[in-house]
Amino acid sequence: MRSPAIDIRDLHVRRGNNEVLHGINMQVQSGSVTGVLGPSGCGKTTLMRCVVGTQIVESGTVSVLGSPAGSVSLRRRIGYVTQSPSVYADLTVKKNVSYFAALYGQPSSAVTEAIDAVGLTRFAGQKAADLSGGQLGRVSLACALVARPEILVLDEPTVGLDPLLRVELWERFEDLAAGGTTLLVSSHVMDEAEHCTSLLLMRDGYLLAQVSPDELREQTGEASLEEAFLNLIRSSPIGSEN
Repeated sequence: MRSPAIDIRDLHVRRGNNEVLHGINMQVQSGSVTGVLGPSGCGKTTLMRCVVGTQIVESGTVSVLGSPAGSVSLRRRIGYVTQSPSVYADLTVKKNVSYFAALYGQPSSAVTEAIDAVGLTRFAGQKAADLSGGQLGRVSLACALVARPEILVLDEPTVGLDPLLRVELWERFEDLAAGGTTLLVSSHVMDEAEHCTSLLLMRDGYLLAQVSPDELREQTGEASLEEAFLNLIRSSPIGSEN
């Protein structure tokens, strides 16, 4: 059996006097789309920061592609898209993506492909400063895609996007996974869970379950994934304490 792309054991993260992640244990298999789902403030972003190596952890281990998270050897192998767009406002869409392509030694064809994948082809010559918030998020995604990383970590990438583009992006994510890329995607929108191979369901810094959408329905007896998640919360010890 292949080693998991991401392997987390007994992860604890503390900020000040507050523990924000409580003994997380999880694995993400290569070539999968794993959704991290839960309400705002449940620890999704903190967990993702642990995976990319930008979060100080109190205890536990985070292994990515067989190396400790944050290792120098992983920098070219992981793409990370934060909730806040990370682009150069004075550069055009194409120049932003081209800059990252040059950093990772990718050809111009990769630039065109990445821009097209996020639906910004007709805005390629427009400065980032003149784009909407949703468009800026897509530029950030294109900058990550152009590197062709082995693992792509996306923190709520569809926030602010229209329904059609959300569907198109999820189709793109599925295509990437089919090609061998491992995706870890956070969301607080339960209907996006349908597109995932595996779900990490979180609440209050706890991992309630790691299941497939079908397994979650079977365990809870609910057809709706949103109702299934609510059922899981109500039946868990964590849910009954709050």
